[in-house]
Amino acid sequence: MKGVAGRQHRGLPVGAYVNCTDNTGAKVVRIVQVLKYHGVHRRYPSAGVGDMVLVSVKKGTPEMRKQLFPAVVVRQRRPYRRPDGIMVSFEDNAVVLTNPNGDTKGSEIKGPVAREAAERWSRIAATASIIL
Repeated sequence: MKGVAGRQHRGLPVGAYVNCTDNTGAKVVRIVQVLKYHGVHRRYPSAGVGDMVLVSVKKGTPEMRKQLFPAVVVRQRRPYRRPDGIMVSFEDNAVVLTNPNGDTKGSEIKGPVAREAAERWSRIAATASIIL
C-alpha cells in the first residue's frame, strides 16, 4: 500500500512503571533497560509496542519482587501510526513477562495485545485472547 508509512513511536522510556498483564504474579514492573536498542548520545532509551525490555518487579508476590525479567511491550498509551494510516493507542501501558527467547512465563494474557507485538512474537500471539 502506498502513502503514509507506519512508524514506531516509542512511548515508554527507561524508568517507566508499567502494568504486567499476565498471570505470573507480578502486578507493576519498572523498565530498567531496552534490549537491542541503538540510540543517540544522551537520549533516554525508550521502548514501543513489540520491543523486548528488561523489567524489575515492583508490586507482586514476594517471590517475584526485586527480580529482573525480560518482558515484551504489548500495549502503550502513546498513539502510533500503522502502515494503513490509522492511529492506534490503548488505555494503559502493559507488558508480558517472557524468557530471553520470547516464550511467555504465564499461561494467559489479560486484555488486548497489539497486532505489532503478536506478529513479532509468536508465543505471545498464541497465548493472547484478543489481538487488536
